[in-house]
Amino acid sequence: MLLRATLINIELLFALLFLGLLLGTVVALLQVYGGRFAGTLAAGYAWVFRSIPALVLLFLFYFGPSQFGVNIPPFVAATLALGIRSSAYQSQIFRGAIQAISQGQMMAARSMGMSQLQAIITIIIPQAIRLSLAGWSNEFSSVVKDTTLAYVVGLNEVLRHARIIMDRHYELAMLTYLAVAVIFLVLTYSGNRSLSWLERRLRIPGLQMKVGTQNT
Repeated sequence: MLLRATLINIELLFALLFLGLLLGTVVALLQVYGGRFAGTLAAGYAWVFRSIPALVLLFLFYFGPSQFGVNIPPFVAATLALGIRSSAYQSQIFRGAIQAISQGQMMAARSMGMSQLQAIITIIIPQAIRLSLAGWSNEFSSVVKDTTLAYVVGLNEVLRHARIIMDRHYELAMLTYLAVAVIFLVLTYSGNRSLSWLERRLRIPGLQMKVGTQNT
């Protein structure tokens, strides 16, 4: 039962990460290249959604629309709430990665006749993604655990099933929650290992300083 329910958590994880990646990239680009007005709006977006607790966002996205006669399924509400919150954190990861890229690359691209948008898509974003992988692994570790919060809006994910087992067989409570802990240890470890492998695959030889060496 717990393993089947974990599939819901995994589906929610991929959905909210995709939404967070999409929105976070746009917010980061607006902060860096959007000018004063758009940059201020993007910074405000990131600040607001990093400041509101995840549980509060879940309640707002699930119960809020019902006040206007719109019923949102638990999975959609959880994806929106957790995805938007993740986008605020991801935007700061990508913003730091973008700002770590030399401004000379944008200038060189413009001097070759590229528009700013072309330079961002073909030159800036690919490098920013590579540079942000280390920070993105921390965000992955955070949101994979946040998926368990979706039980408060009625999503039948693993923690909700664990509670059902505990209500029926209280003597299995400790064993059930230990099983849930092991499941998330495996998910977090697998995700971080995959991201570490991807980071090594995308590493450009010569750009990283070797540990233990000194410049002479």
